[in-house]
Order: sequence, then C-alpha cells, then structure tokens
Amino acid sequence: MQFFVYGSPKERQQPRDPAELGKFMEESIKKGILITGGGVHRKETRVVLADGKVSMTDGPFLEGKELIPGFVVIQTDTREKAIEWVTNLRRLYGDGTTNIVQIFGPS
Repeated sequence: MQFFVYGSPKERQQPRDPAELGKFMEESIKKGILITGGGVHRKETRVVLADGKVSMTDGPFLEGKELIPGFVVIQTDTREKAIEWVTNLRRLYGDGTTNIVQIFGPS
C-alpha cells in the first residue's frame, strides 16, 4: 500500500533535529518505506483540452498559503503501519498536523 503524506500548508516547520530526521529518512529508504519526497514548485502550468484544442496557461494558480510545504510517498503493508511511520515523523517536528492519504494504482 502506498500513501501520500504531506504537511499542513499553514505550518512551515523545521525538524527539531535535522540530523535525526536525516537518520530517520535514511532508515526508511533502506527498509523500503520511503519511495520519494520533495516539495512543490510555486510555478505551474494548466493544460486544457476543449473541442479538440489544447491551451496552456502558466500560473501560479494557488496562493502561497495553499501550497503544500513538502511531501513524501511511503509504502507499507498496512494503513496502521503507515500511521505509525507518520506519527514517528511528526514527533521529529513537534506539535502540528501531517496528512496521510492512500494512493490507489500500481505500486
């Protein structure tokens, strides 16, 4: 099962101990849990197909406060294990909100 994990757009937190976060992420990669991660660029392009014609418009379309500050994709055997992993990640940042949603499709 894969999960998309992201922080609250309202909270742009730094980890309490960046070295500890690095260790946690490295271990997650070795265990096959962490698939990918990163941030989202503010610039985006919208592609629209209407009546057989394609048009493109460059953004940004979202306000800065709506952007996801960062994300990871994880893979676990169960939802409970994903929640446990996210809880451990959250503890590295302290109080705040982290969202998790299952991804459907090929793993």
